[in-house]
Amino acid sequence: MFNNKSILITGGTGSFGKNFTRLLLKKYKPKKIIIFSRDEMKQYEMAQVFDPVKHPCLRYFIGDVRDRDRLELALNNIDYVIHAAALKQVPTAEYNPIECIKTNINGAENVMLAALKNKVKKVIALSTDKASNPINLYGASKLASDKLFISGNNFSGGKTQFAVVRYGNVVGSRGSVVPFFKKLIEKKAKFLPITDLAMTRFWITIEEGINLVEKSFIEMIGGEIFIPVIPSIRIVDLAKAIAPNLPYKVVGIRPGEKIHEIMFSKDDVANVLRFKKYYVIIPNSIFTKKMEKYKKSKTKEIGKRVKPGFEYSSATNKKFLSIQEIRKIKMEPV
Repeated sequence: MFNNKSILITGGTGSFGKNFTRLLLKKYKPKKIIIFSRDEMKQYEMAQVFDPVKHPCLRYFIGDVRDRDRLELALNNIDYVIHAAALKQVPTAEYNPIECIKTNINGAENVMLAALKNKVKKVIALSTDKASNPINLYGASKLASDKLFISGNNFSGGKTQFAVVRYGNVVGSRGSVVPFFKKLIEKKAKFLPITDLAMTRFWITIEEGINLVEKSFIEMIGGEIFIPVIPSIRIVDLAKAIAPNLPYKVVGIRPGEKIHEIMFSKDDVANVLRFKKYYVIIPNSIFTKKMEKYKKSKTKEIGKRVKPGFEYSSATNKKFLSIQEIRKIKMEPV
């Protein structure tokens, strides 16, 4: 898939970018991998791990997705793009709404238009469960981003294919609850703060995330949202798994935070197909044209329609991880 291809990753110094780069270098022989991000220190730190001398296909580009001119230059002769750059912290987005919009919406538009101008073959944008029925600006901005990338297929004439991969909280990713809890434990905190006793979240490892993106590049036709079949956790169980002897205290939810997350709502199910390890939401405007292609997927698996009224929610998920199962998961920073 990626052999002798040029790949650009926006926000490439983040948890996803580093781990997807590792997969590309280990499994494929890419012509070029461009790490596109705005933080020179993070690029320097990443280059200590992924040395461009040892891996001559690697390039580190300073740039911001807000800058379309820089993107158009960076995407010259690129085959595949993964758009991972975003402002992702819910409270930060609530407090800095204009900055969130500039990066998550305007930046998405810039990536889409730059990809179209350079005739990039395939683009996958990373999304979040918070984009489904959003109540906070981060989720709303990512929903707008999803819509922009899906609409890109209307303008490309088939020359560029756009799709979205949507998943939940990544175990150990920067800014997630696991490293936050671990820092409190290291500081010998007297308790772990729990926002709400009923709170649940979808749970995915970084390996599962990058594998889904890899598979989505293979399966995509253009216009889809790929969603993994993953378990849920109760935040209380996570606290007990990480620090069984430390009490917890309910501190209340943060601005814009949900008690539960959903990947797709009841309103989406008419356009959803279920595969063994993932769901696919196909845009309503092209659903009838592409349904048969998905029933005969490239991996020979047959997608099945989802039952009316089904909602893929972290609260009603069939699979919940137990405290023992949570403890078995590698939760080191990614």
